[in-house]
Amino acid sequence: MKDTLQPGLTHTFQFRIPATKTVRHLYPESAMFQDMPDVFATGFMVGLLEWACIETLRPHLDWPVEQSLGTQVNFSHEAATPPGMMVTVNVRLTEVDGRRLRFHVEAHDGLERISQGTHERVVIDAARFRDKVAQKAARAAKAG
Repeated sequence: MKDTLQPGLTHTFQFRIPATKTVRHLYPESAMFQDMPDVFATGFMVGLLEWACIETLRPHLDWPVEQSLGTQVNFSHEAATPPGMMVTVNVRLTEVDGRRLRFHVEAHDGLERISQGTHERVVIDAARFRDKVAQKAARAAKAG
């Protein structure tokens, strides 16, 4: 982590919602999701908010050796957003505690706020993390 990774960092991130990020695309295996309204899915919204936080961090990490993983999400989903609308995410890094990072995020679709909340991420050594995942996969295959 670079010395520039300090509380107070801000970033604005924009993304136009495509039809592929609606509820029916979240789990195509679910017939219930197929019957839901054609709006931005909460699951994809969580991913978008994480993406915005990653973009905030990237200049302040030794990327791609250092990366970050989400460990906690606490977001509201306050308003429906149809495909085609631009969502703007405003991110503020509020806390740096060793490798643990905490963010405040808000998202707006141009007409109203659609989300707000907090997100926590942990900085990882990407190679070390991949090794641990490979070891776990090998243990699961043996148990399986």
